[in-house]
Amino acid sequence: MKFDTLTLKPANSDDFACSHVVRLSGRQWLVVIVVLLAVVGLGPTIWSYFEGFTADSDYRLPYELSSDYWLWRRHCGQACEQGKILVVGDSVIWGHYVPPNESLAHYLNEFSGSEQFANLGLDGTHPAALAGLLKYYGAGLSGRTVVLHFNPLWLSSTKHDLQTDKEFRFNHAELVSQFAVKIPCYKASTAQRLRIVAARSFPFANWVAHLRKVYYQGKDLQTWTLERPYDCPVMPVTRGLPQPGGVPEPSGGTWVDKGAKKQSLSWVTLDSSLQWRFFRQAVEQLRRQDNKVFVLVGPFNEHMLNDADAATYSQIKTQAAAWFQQNAVPYFVPEPLPAAHYVDASHPVGEGYALLAKKLLEQPTFRALLAKQ
Repeated sequence: MKFDTLTLKPANSDDFACSHVVRLSGRQWLVVIVVLLAVVGLGPTIWSYFEGFTADSDYRLPYELSSDYWLWRRHCGQACEQGKILVVGDSVIWGHYVPPNESLAHYLNEFSGSEQFANLGLDGTHPAALAGLLKYYGAGLSGRTVVLHFNPLWLSSTKHDLQTDKEFRFNHAELVSQFAVKIPCYKASTAQRLRIVAARSFPFANWVAHLRKVYYQGKDLQTWTLERPYDCPVMPVTRGLPQPGGVPEPSGGTWVDKGAKKQSLSWVTLDSSLQWRFFRQAVEQLRRQDNKVFVLVGPFNEHMLNDADAATYSQIKTQAAAWFQQNAVPYFVPEPLPAAHYVDASHPVGEGYALLAKKLLEQPTFRALLAKQ
């Protein structure tokens, strides 16, 4: 046998003929492509049946899965199939300092005598994120009744309103406008923005993100297996979805218990507010999809405002109410709850949610909306 003098291989040997090489024929490559397309296209749907998901009347997304938008969409879809009224908003609706059976949705169910309200609150969803959540993950939400919460806290400073030029990290950056509307404090690179746009546009990417968050501590499979080389990567999925969380952190008592100190806020005007602009977009998005929208404003803890801030906030409420009236959006701006019913500027305790639910159910416009449900 003749050998190549440079490589010491047989003269006519195939460079690819080694034991660890797998070569596929054209037909085999076609099979691989078909299988991959099936996984990408059908994987999320099949997984929904495999994983299983049944929400009881007090269900809310677990606090640790606040960024699991794939799961939020499943919860939303199931509530719509059951004909429920969706109560949508930030941590005030979610119930940041109360267990699931003391949230606003719970008391609405209790006092109305039927389990017709579903808690679709998501912790930290300021209006810019809320608009994106409804646009990208509520696209199938149509023909339903939605109670949409507007928390004035997001207008209490230029930072909360996302108007500061200095970069800072805020909740749910994956949901905000990446190109259409400029957010001054959001400094993500073009590549990062493109990745976000691509990820939220494809169910497969959202499904993979769901698997990471729920079963692999937020890590990709490669990182997870490197950290646990002797663990089977299939085993974590057997535990199923985590149960809804209770109180995510101690409240430290009510606002009165904490000393009931007044604060100085730097309200932005409604006309210049980014958050108000995005909230209006959220309302319009829902109405374009043939949903009936009812807006709940607050209740903000006005007991903590000094005279000047209280006057500014009163003007904000008046202007917001004028917009709702001009656009035929039913709404309710409740009087502030008793001071002892607040934990902070915007979160009630259980008694506060109960009182708010009673006031809401007494509103003629709200009762009229329920009658049409």
